[in-house]
Amino acid sequence: MKLKPVAPKGSIKLDDAQARVRGPVKGGKALERATEKHVKRISELQRVLYADGRYALLIVLQGRDAAGKDGTIRKVFTAVNPQGCNVASFKAPTELEQRHDFLWRVHAQVPARGMIGIFNRSHYEDVLVPRVRGSITKKEWTARYDEINDFEEMLTRNGVVILKFMLHVSRDEQKRRLMERLADETKNWKFRVGDLEDRANWDDFTKAYEAALRHTSTKAAPWYIVPADDKDVRDWLVARRIADALEKLDLKYPPADPAVLAIHIK
Repeated sequence: MKLKPVAPKGSIKLDDAQARVRGPVKGGKALERATEKHVKRISELQRVLYADGRYALLIVLQGRDAAGKDGTIRKVFTAVNPQGCNVASFKAPTELEQRHDFLWRVHAQVPARGMIGIFNRSHYEDVLVPRVRGSITKKEWTARYDEINDFEEMLTRNGVVILKFMLHVSRDEQKRRLMERLADETKNWKFRVGDLEDRANWDDFTKAYEAALRHTSTKAAPWYIVPADDKDVRDWLVARRIADALEKLDLKYPPADPAVLAIHIK
């Protein structure tokens, strides 16, 4: 099983079946070892990414509540040097942010060349939540698709490699995880009353996600739909895609300055 990019303007259906693993996948220790292998690849390639300095890597994680965004970050980036990585989370915009265009707060969090940036939720919240809650019109959210595409294309022209992952969880699995949060005192702090409101609008959010993925999966910044009901498979798929993307950049350590090579330390 391998993640494939969402076809630009293609037909997308985010049903519960897509949240589950399809095809043979070895689980247990074999899957754990495979994930660890890719995590190690990411760690090694991150060092070269930082030294090379030509590219930045931006990882966008979107998904419903309890889809596993936090868990994916913990597992996939567990071996990454924190000095070369930054995680940004985009919640409801502040009063100041609302006085700017919706991408204003996002651009400030784009990783510099040599860095890995992770968006735990992202600018895509601004074509999902406002649409479902009716605070923007169809004309406005449609215009935002174009603005996002232009923004991401500009970033890629400036050396930012963008990978966007939709962590797709089924309705039943989300219910199980939300109930687990309520029952576990180490997790119930993560539960929001608003989670239930969003769950009540499941079908509307599904349509909003399908439209966003269809209109903003581009060659420059593709979307990948990750079946997220199985946490181990989710982490393995994301780790492998990221490691493969870094490897394709043909990163290199820069040559040493001749003056440095001539130094003799006594």
